[in-house]
Amino acid sequence: MKSNGRLKIAAMGDLHVKENDGTSYKELFSEISQIADILVLTGDLTDLGKPREAEILAAELRSCSIPVVGVLGNHDYECGHVEEVTAIIKDAGVQLLEGQAVEIDGVGFAGVKGFAGGFGRYMLGSFGEPAIKAMVAESVEETMRLENALRQVRSERAMVVLHYAPVLDTVAGEPQEIYPFLGSSRLAETIDRFPVKAVVHGHAHRGTYSGKTPGGAPVYNVASHVEKPTGRPYALLEL
Repeated sequence: MKSNGRLKIAAMGDLHVKENDGTSYKELFSEISQIADILVLTGDLTDLGKPREAEILAAELRSCSIPVVGVLGNHDYECGHVEEVTAIIKDAGVQLLEGQAVEIDGVGFAGVKGFAGGFGRYMLGSFGEPAIKAMVAESVEETMRLENALRQVRSERAMVVLHYAPVLDTVAGEPQEIYPFLGSSRLAETIDRFPVKAVVHGHAHRGTYSGKTPGGAPVYNVASHVEKPTGRPYALLEL
């Protein structure tokens, strides 16, 4: 932590680590370790949710010498090996937030993956076919898990870590037809019931870097593909 008592957080999502891609994050993780106090990963850590991809990421994370906090994304579920992927990533020292909170140097981190569902008056309602009701139920369940995580935070400074977007602002730039699949306003409604200082998410690769919840909490899309003030794949935030 810096002498001013503020924590410098590097946040990045959508690494999409592949088996035979050849891309290495070692130098990037080493760079982040020199300038930040904590690294936050906002999901889609692997490309297809394969255990081997998780093992590659775990090896790359050895070059990161600061605490790492994160959530999983939809890609991490693709192959049906999410429990094994989760175990490998946790064994690498990542504190995965699955509806829990953790406090590091006076900042509380509360996180869930989140889910789709749409935004504002276009948010999907629980009506009609069982498949639609199941989708809405999943969205509501993730929101409840986020609320439970935020209730665990005792620090005056809290950051919410998501994969899916909680607001429309930060998905702007994506095709409007897919907005409902990029996040849900239900997440923002929950966030605004707590004194959250910042929200980070990924998922929307062609989205916009910053926005706000209706209650005014700053939201940052830190997908590695999104242009950020740092000019790097990660954002730097201070809490």
